[in-house]
Amino acid sequence: MVKVTAPWCIQAKQDGTRITMLTAYDYLLANILDESGIDILLIGDSLGMVIQGENDTLGVTIEDIIYHTKIVAKAVKRALVIGDMPFMSFQVNADEALHNAGRIIKEGNAQAVKLEGGKEVVPQVRAIVKAGIPVMGHLGLTPQSVNEFGGFKVQSKSELGIRKLISNALALEDAGVFAIVLEAIPSEAAKRVTEHLKIPTIGIGAGPDCDGQVLVTYDMLGVTDFHLRFVKRYALLRETISDAAKQYIKEIKSGVFPSTEYAYNIEIENDLPDESTLIDETYSGEESDSFDDLF
Repeated sequence: MVKVTAPWCIQAKQDGTRITMLTAYDYLLANILDESGIDILLIGDSLGMVIQGENDTLGVTIEDIIYHTKIVAKAVKRALVIGDMPFMSFQVNADEALHNAGRIIKEGNAQAVKLEGGKEVVPQVRAIVKAGIPVMGHLGLTPQSVNEFGGFKVQSKSELGIRKLISNALALEDAGVFAIVLEAIPSEAAKRVTEHLKIPTIGIGAGPDCDGQVLVTYDMLGVTDFHLRFVKRYALLRETISDAAKQYIKEIKSGVFPSTEYAYNIEIENDLPDESTLIDETYSGEESDSFDDLF
């Protein structure tokens, strides 16, 4: 098993190997995705929407990211674990950006961080990279700028917009990022950016010509009820979970569950020293050293 690292991602582009990336926020799902062979797991600030139920990602805190990153990191052996830098954790200045990136690495056990923005965040990127922390960039539709964009809208739809996008991507590459997420841009724009860079691009709603792809896992599994054009649902777990819950409720209401099959049908031993004794005062409450008899 080869551990995925930032240099591995750059080599993957050179080798023509497509990079796979999904989001993760909890131990069990991260473990499943890692064992399935995913290359990168991102603890995205998308957790604000899919975990916390918010309308955008702006309320996510550095503590939220650290908490979920630490949980995911425990489950992962192969994948590269990346912690997202949430809104206002890096925009103020390079020193604050470095401090918060360091927290995600030290407290969250991430192996890299991701931040949004182009030339305006180059000083922050340089400071973080100089400290030995790998950085992934993020261009196109950057959700933390949703109010500036006037909503979640496709970006770089003009020739001027594409050239600005390429310029920002090259600036990030020069600053030291090892990869760049391109979100919600025309396929042609993503293709041209990808061709200009030596580092890989990871697309989400950016067409087939990026070096890799990322989706929000809950979208991909059909758990959320978002219907975004670029999301392919590889499962319909929302319906599966709902059906299972309804059946569970029905069986409990009707008395079908739990049947004897799901109960401990054990003959109770009479171990009282005196049958007239109702309570054994010496009972410690511990009859076994293991949980084997629970399964």
